[in-house]
Amino acid sequence: MSDPIDRHGLGRRFWERKALDKLSAAEWEALCDGCGKCCMNKLEDEDTHEIALTNVACRLFDDTSCRCAQYDIRHQFIPDCIVLRPGNIEEHLYWMPDTCAYRLVYEGRALFDWHPLISGTPDTVHKAGVSMQHATVPEFEIPEDDWEDYIIEEPL
Repeated sequence: MSDPIDRHGLGRRFWERKALDKLSAAEWEALCDGCGKCCMNKLEDEDTHEIALTNVACRLFDDTSCRCAQYDIRHQFIPDCIVLRPGNIEEHLYWMPDTCAYRLVYEGRALFDWHPLISGTPDTVHKAGVSMQHATVPEFEIPEDDWEDYIIEEPL
């Protein structure tokens, strides 16, 4: 599979040398591992505020590519889709997957060997079994009251 993110011309292991707020737009986008978990609907326990990941995908999610099918114009369809930025990452950590590169770098941890920036290919995230590729159900097929039945453990 070709990588939808242009990772060419980036500095070697730039994420280890630069603060998140000093990354270029290209470097920021390159941190995305392509797992697709951010596009899954999540449930929050009202009492504990614990977040549970489901395999109920946003209606714009393409589970073959593990990408938003309308990434550049997604807010026209999903106005409350979160745009993760260095300035708002801390407020969104609570719902971010444990394997998310943005979370790992923010917390000062190393990227996994399957991350495309380490492996050199976008396929390794899928081969490692941590992506949502071919593992989702579209949100329009499942009533929201039934999403609880679609909670998955992380990582997959």
